[in-house]
Amino acid sequence: MDAFTDFAVVINHEEQYSIWPTELDVPAGWHSVGKSGAQQECLDYIDEVWTDIRPLSLRTALGV
Repeated sequence: MDAFTDFAVVINHEEQYSIWPTELDVPAGWHSVGKSGAQQECLDYIDEVWTDIRPLSLRTALGV
């Protein structure tokens, strides 16, 4: 069984998403997007909103 049950969706400066246990401080360089819940709920949210997984710097360099 996993040690954590509640997670927050976090994003970094490259607009890359991840999840992080709500019981822990969010690591430097990441911030919460305001979505939290069970692990799968957060992963499903990321699947919905993160449609282009290329880092922001690459999208910018390509003019996208």
